[in-house]
Amino acid sequence: MRRRIAIAVAASTMSFSLAACGALGAASGSEASPTKGDDVTVGVLMPEKTNTRYEEFDYPIIKKKVAELTDKKGRTLYANGEANAKKQASQMQEMIDEKVDVILLDAVDSHAIAGMVQKAKDAGIPVIAYDRLAEGPIDGYVSFDNELVGEVQGRSLIEALGSGIDSSDKIVMINGSPSDPNAGQFKAGAMSELNGKVTIAETYDVDGWKPEIAQKNMAEAINAIGKGNIKAVYSANDAMAGAAIQAMESAGMTKLPPITGQDAELSAVQRIVSGEQYMSVYKPYPDEAEAAAEMAVTKIQGKDIQFDALATDSVDSPTNKDIPAQLVQVVALTRDNIKSTVVKDGIYSVKDICTSDYKSACAAAGLS
Repeated sequence: MRRRIAIAVAASTMSFSLAACGALGAASGSEASPTKGDDVTVGVLMPEKTNTRYEEFDYPIIKKKVAELTDKKGRTLYANGEANAKKQASQMQEMIDEKVDVILLDAVDSHAIAGMVQKAKDAGIPVIAYDRLAEGPIDGYVSFDNELVGEVQGRSLIEALGSGIDSSDKIVMINGSPSDPNAGQFKAGAMSELNGKVTIAETYDVDGWKPEIAQKNMAEAINAIGKGNIKAVYSANDAMAGAAIQAMESAGMTKLPPITGQDAELSAVQRIVSGEQYMSVYKPYPDEAEAAAEMAVTKIQGKDIQFDALATDSVDSPTNKDIPAQLVQVVALTRDNIKSTVVKDGIYSVKDICTSDYKSACAAAGLS
């Protein structure tokens, strides 16, 4: 059974509708008729470098999987937009000019890139949206269940506040970039858990997910609310969580409130071990990246049945309907399950996490 999800690009809300659907169609996809064998070229466009996952995990995994799927005959071309929409558009144009066979696109700005997606379609190049749903005639979409991410974050904050929680408890929300449709989904999911249970005293949407902006916002929130009155902090990702923690420590907050994150960055895992950060959301990048590589190669090789089997969900963007999709599940990462998640999956070793500054905290957390 296929799940249909409507995704609207907006700063604060996302609209989701779930409905039973029939067999997958390809109405939104490229009209090209792929006939490639293993000699394929996959263009990979990532959005930024502030979040270390794209360079350290996503692209290397995609590159390796493409090689595996093509008997080492396939190749990847890589570019990173470094949070600059115009730069990414130029990189995508270069890949179109290079006549790559298929493009995996993680958009800096999901709306602004729509024209380039159309250019790729006109050139007969399918585009698979990766991690963030871009507008335009996208052929497929691979991401995590983003509203669930926000639900997990919000639920974790409620659990951290414990039985003494009160609806007057003041929460600071530091959300992601308005140009990223995922950010609105994270926020909507979090609000579904927080609404009515706590008071959102200050909320910020952080342009470009920039930690320096998040740190400034957190300092503003401390001044507005008072450092002794902040019961918890919702941070949409780990980089901004780290910035918020810096702002709180600079303000003299020695006992930090629970704070969320996302992406399970190494520094965040270490903060979770030490107790500075309450949790992160572990998104199994190997699952997402491998699924995207498989979807891209399958699409250009014209294996429609196999492609349909990979895309058991579907999404609607503001411009296109019924885009075949695969949505990967996520896990709340806390001190209790570090070993069974990021260590077990080979993302980090205990040695990576338990450097000299964290040895005693690691011992207390059972990491050895």
